[in-house]
Amino acid sequence: MSFEELWQKNPMLKPRIEKVVVNFGVGESGDRLTKGAQVIEELTGQKPIRTRAKQTNPSFGIRKKLPIGLKVTLRGKKAEEFLKNAFEAFQKEGKKLYDYSFDDYGNFSFGIHEHIDFPGQKYDPMIGIFGMDVCVTLERPGFRVKRRKRCRAKIPRRHRLTREEAIEFIEKTFGVKVERVLLEEEEETQ
Repeated sequence: MSFEELWQKNPMLKPRIEKVVVNFGVGESGDRLTKGAQVIEELTGQKPIRTRAKQTNPSFGIRKKLPIGLKVTLRGKKAEEFLKNAFEAFQKEGKKLYDYSFDDYGNFSFGIHEHIDFPGQKYDPMIGIFGMDVCVTLERPGFRVKRRKRCRAKIPRRHRLTREEAIEFIEKTFGVKVERVLLEEEEETQ
């Protein structure tokens, strides 16, 4: 039985996007950080928060607690719309999504080198070019039991997402081809 048939038979098993976290690692504060904030706000439609340096590094001119990056957390429809545009920009660069980008619980990440690859974005010499990391967290309905305050419980193994299931969900939902490298190596060793 394929995952698609299983999801139709039991809709509580169908994965969904919990959140998408977009991270801009600018590496410096000041003017470049404010320009990055404009770009990320234009791409996501949400105001970013500033991430701060954890350590002092004098060779890079970074002090502890100095804002050096930006991040935005997207949920629901905004997350799906952004992810469609992000996959389009990712494939426009000629990159492929590999199965080793997925962890054992179905979460995955990928990077985009230039924000101008997004649809509707143009190069502005005053702003420059920014890259970003996109981290996607997937879940099933019923995962609230691990976050709620009262009667908190662990998710049983049978209800957790697997790497293969997450790959099939992304391929069916967003039409992205995932190159299988890890899974082929595991089959060869067995």
